[in-house]
Amino acid sequence: MLKGIIAALALGLALPAFAESDAAKDAKDNAANKVDDAKDTLHTDSGTAKTKRHAKKAVRNAKKSARDTKNEAKKQVNEATK
Repeated sequence: MLKGIIAALALGLALPAFAESDAAKDAKDNAANKVDDAKDTLHTDSGTAKTKRHAKKAVRNAKKSARDTKNEAKKQVNEATK
């Protein structure tokens, strides 16, 4: 049992080191959006592939918007506590 507690503690302390920053996530999302836009410009696919791509793009954009809202809220809280 002690080994399990130690492992959980070590894992809990190590995970933030592997966490991706919001800026890195935004950069990845922007790159994926550019690829999707290029595929749309080429008009080489249709049907389910296009629908999937558009759905994934919508999810990426929603997550980016949520991150922006979260960061703005944090900024306002930090300014209010000063």
